[in-house]
Amino acid sequence: MDLSGRWHALVADEAIRRTWLDDGDPDDGWEAIDVPGHWRSVPAFADTDGPLLHRTRFEHSAPAGGDRAWLVLDGCFYQADVWLDGAYVGDTEGYFFPHAFEVTDALTARSDHVLGVELACSRPGDPDAQRNLTGSFQHGDWLDPAWNPGGIWRPVRIERSGPVRILHLRVLCTEATEERATVTVRAVLDAADAGPVRVRTTVAGVDHEEVHTVAAGENQIGWSVAVADPVRWWPHALGDQPLHDVTVEVHVPVGRPDGGGGVDSETGASGAGASDAPGAADAPEVDETGDEGLGPTILSDRRERRIGLRQVAMRDWVLSVNGERLFLKGSNVGPARPDLGTTDPQLLRDDVDRAVDLGLDLLRVHSHVSRPELYDAADEAGLLLWQDLPLHGGFARTLRKQAVRQAREAVDLLGHHPSVAIWCGHDAPDGADEPTAVDGGGSRPRSLLRAVAGRQLPSWNRTILDRSIKRALARQDGTRPVVAHSGVAPHPPDLDGTDSHLYFGWRHGDERQLPGFARAWPRMVRFVSELGPQSVPPNDDFVEPGAWPGLDWERLAARHGMQRAAFDDHVPPGRHADYETWRRATQDYQASVVRRQVEELRRLKYRPTGGVAQFGFADAHPRISGSLLDHEREPKPAWEAMRAACRPVIVVADRLPPAAAPGDALALDVHVVNDRREPLARATVTVTAEWMGGGHTWRFHGDVDADSCARVGTVQFVVPDAIGPLALHLALVGRDGEPIADNVDRSTVLHP
Repeated sequence: MDLSGRWHALVADEAIRRTWLDDGDPDDGWEAIDVPGHWRSVPAFADTDGPLLHRTRFEHSAPAGGDRAWLVLDGCFYQADVWLDGAYVGDTEGYFFPHAFEVTDALTARSDHVLGVELACSRPGDPDAQRNLTGSFQHGDWLDPAWNPGGIWRPVRIERSGPVRILHLRVLCTEATEERATVTVRAVLDAADAGPVRVRTTVAGVDHEEVHTVAAGENQIGWSVAVADPVRWWPHALGDQPLHDVTVEVHVPVGRPDGGGGVDSETGASGAGASDAPGAADAPEVDETGDEGLGPTILSDRRERRIGLRQVAMRDWVLSVNGERLFLKGSNVGPARPDLGTTDPQLLRDDVDRAVDLGLDLLRVHSHVSRPELYDAADEAGLLLWQDLPLHGGFARTLRKQAVRQAREAVDLLGHHPSVAIWCGHDAPDGADEPTAVDGGGSRPRSLLRAVAGRQLPSWNRTILDRSIKRALARQDGTRPVVAHSGVAPHPPDLDGTDSHLYFGWRHGDERQLPGFARAWPRMVRFVSELGPQSVPPNDDFVEPGAWPGLDWERLAARHGMQRAAFDDHVPPGRHADYETWRRATQDYQASVVRRQVEELRRLKYRPTGGVAQFGFADAHPRISGSLLDHEREPKPAWEAMRAACRPVIVVADRLPPAAAPGDALALDVHVVNDRREPLARATVTVTAEWMGGGHTWRFHGDVDADSCARVGTVQFVVPDAIGPLALHLALVGRDGEPIADNVDRSTVLHP
């Protein structure tokens, strides 16, 4: 029985808490609110941070004999106390996974019911001691800091089971070779009484059965199913994406003292109304195992998952899928909308399609867990996901057990998705990539070396919390690489470090410093999971351009993410005559930095770089940000720059200096990066240097191996005594003369 729909809500206070669940308490004075939803979407609660009382009335008959009823809340932001007919049911903490409570006795006692949920989603306090594991919804710069995501944001329902319910289910592909795949299943069965059960599993046409004896209460069991000659799942750059349904059923003997109708043996229904369907009690399934002690059985509960048969591994930050390595080109994605619970699911599917069309292999689900539609779409499209847990910044010491628990829940919720390739426990645990101060509506960028040096001492978040989370993820899911934290440089005792957030040309120094930094500190570019400057979006009404040059800089920084000090350093508003010129300059600068830095890291393919993820993909609300798409999903110029940098084959040379003097000797290495699975045979690279009144051309011929980066030659010349621009054009053609890739770089010849 789906309990979603129109509920009623009221801001909680001590007086109303004493009567809000009374049968005769009218709904007059309560505000209508939709479930799923977020309370800030209701005008009456648009400025409140709660807590809020939510309630709904419904009718439900008593479960049939032996059946059990369960109240399931799929998602509550962030903490909830749940009441049914005036009796306390339990509490929830954790926004992204379901919570279930048995309510058999309550539904048996009466037919009309009042369900009440008191929700709390407190405002973030001390940024170094946060208490809500809500990630990007309340921490970081993805959303307006004034927003509160509180609400029952996922469906609520009554489910029915037989005497044994599948309380938790985890499905993992632990092996996938050409000859064999293994699917490992872990289940927690909640049994009303002790006794034998039969567990049936179907995977890719393979049936598997086991008989277990369970005790009353919760029982944890595990088993594996082998699939011969599997059809394997691949990322879209490597192959197809076949998906298989996994069905897990629990059957109980017909003659059990607590035996009832169970769920419908044909439909597997486990909601209200299933007890009225023709079930296994009318036509019991015959025991086919030969165990005469079990006898005829009926279906008690059923769960389904969809899985892809594949295996992933990561060595030295190079990911492989089914043994095939893949250089990861990606971006960071935040919540699609602030009110994610009521967002059109098609928007998430469209974002996945956009990412594939852009040439990306990876989306990093940054500091949050999204809706199911995102993961389903990624499975179908062959788009890999780097999955963060919802932790960003510093957390209080009391949160360790809760974080470990939520790590386990994330594995249960998402472990079956083949697209989920990497787990990450904690983003920027010490605020390592955050600006240091706010001054006049902007935040001052920090020195990268100072930021790294300041984090060489152990900290509770990095050393204790993150280690506990990583251990929990690795223990629950040994099929994927686990990253303890993101954006953490080598430090005692972890001298290896993790991935890097490198904002050269924005938060750190000059954008041309990246190549030299990579040569000096190659460990820091093994996987760059964030880079890129901000720019003003195409849909910019919120900026109020008519106020130029006196824009409300403080409002843009506080509510719309603008990092004013970084703009002052790299694209100063004061150097532009009008707003439109400045806006275009911010977009052009972002496009140039994104393309050049992604290309530079691709030239380091596997030596040592395993991947790069630009920050970020799309805005959730009106923002001045580093995203490629604005909140209306209109692309910035950086969108096409990213597309060009992520083409399967690129040709790129060392960059020209920003300005050169006549007589300067230049030597520029030229590389071809080939991500295709086949070599480029008898290819030709043409490089042309052009200046006013002259130029020179070089040609290089040869083969480029599959999945490789090759230095094809060096261009050497002396800057001519010319006036004006200096340009370098590169073109790559195949053996038949068909164009494959091109590129261009520009400089200026300066005279004293």
